[in-house]
Amino acid sequence: MGIGAGVIGFIFFLIGALLQLLLFAIIANAILSWLFAFDVINYRNRFVAQVAEFLDRFTSPILAPLRRVIPPLGGMDLTPIVALLIIQGVQGYLLPPLHVAALGLVGAY
Repeated sequence: MGIGAGVIGFIFFLIGALLQLLLFAIIANAILSWLFAFDVINYRNRFVAQVAEFLDRFTSPILAPLRRVIPPLGGMDLTPIVALLIIQGVQGYLLPPLHVAALGLVGAY
């Protein structure tokens, strides 16, 4: 394995890890929003408020464009589910062929 293949492998590892982190953040944000909606927890707790704000800032660049396209269905926001499906599709169907193509460009495949 040459240096080019190693660098490309590391880049695709980072992309996969970041997508997985985004996936977990979207799930955590959805669960936290349900806990707020059912008044299990509230924003008066400073730690909970900071975690909720961080997750909202982290996931809103992904969810906001989807929210403009997908309306709430019966008061339920379906955009996290759509975002999770898109992330899983990118991880499962787009990254592997792109990885192979990038390896082919450096002559490692």
